[in-house]
Amino acid sequence: MTFTVGIIGAGRIGKLHVDNLKMLPQIRIKSVSDVAINHLESWAKEKQIAVLTEDYLDLLNDPEIDAIFICSPTNTHADIIKKAAEAGKHIFCEKPVSFSVEQTEEALAVVEKAGVKLQVGFNRRFDPNFRKVRSLVQEGEIGTPHILRITSRDPQPPGVDYIKASGGLFMDMTIHDFDMARYIMGSEVIEVSAYGAVLVDPAIGEAGDIDTAIISLKFANGALGVIDNSRRAAYGYDQRLEIFGNKGAAQVDNNRATNVEISTAANVSKEKPLYFFLERYTQAYIDEVLEFVAACIENHEVTCSGFDGLQAERIAKAAKKSLETGAPVRLEQVETATV
Repeated sequence: MTFTVGIIGAGRIGKLHVDNLKMLPQIRIKSVSDVAINHLESWAKEKQIAVLTEDYLDLLNDPEIDAIFICSPTNTHADIIKKAAEAGKHIFCEKPVSFSVEQTEEALAVVEKAGVKLQVGFNRRFDPNFRKVRSLVQEGEIGTPHILRITSRDPQPPGVDYIKASGGLFMDMTIHDFDMARYIMGSEVIEVSAYGAVLVDPAIGEAGDIDTAIISLKFANGALGVIDNSRRAAYGYDQRLEIFGNKGAAQVDNNRATNVEISTAANVSKEKPLYFFLERYTQAYIDEVLEFVAACIENHEVTCSGFDGLQAERIAKAAKKSLETGAPVRLEQVETATV
């Protein structure tokens, strides 16, 4: 069975999905839409993409297309999701669904009414290391979870123009960690306390954001969590996690080009972490599209649902409010975009 898809947005992540989908023999990429198609003609020809258009509605109106991948800017996501669902297309949407809890809820309601699949692009759920830890927690290997620690630090900060449009560190970067916290713990976050600073680049502060953060979480199951973020780690892409319970603990260390450790009289050394997220999560990006397509073809639940996307957004909103007020924020307070 051939499954036909269209890609909306041909930036870095859109092109990555094209490359990964091209590996799957059951997938046909028919169309790509982007506002700057003049720069994409040679690329589209190389990738054997039949249709290149500036108007994403062309994809939604094409009866051959079974699903679309939304890789356009975040402020377009909710509207495209609603139109795609009404057109009967399955939907893969990059995170976040929107910058507004209210808009996300509206989009999810349209998806539910249409009966189509919606998967949100929290790729870290598909990393084999994190999946193993989740399985250990679910199987009771570490007992009752008590503490979750997540470290997430980028090798370099993005440009200030990106910062201004990203929704801020909590919505753009930490949102992956908020999703990972729910995924690993298997419990909802009920309260958030956030602390932030500008320690990497003053221009980020001038743009109204922070570049360094510590976030504390309380879970419905009574466990506690802490996340630390930085926009710049001099040694590479730092992605670590530990879950501690009454029977033991499980850790995920950084991925490296090799696991070789060299010991000499001078020092003991090993390679630095992989430098960028595309290297660190190569297999996760492949597996997330594989599982999305399988969910559509076999008609089963997606691994990362619209509700998962909504909950991560609500935690991000709570973190921002906590940073602004200096007080803990309960998730029940985060109901609309006015928060």
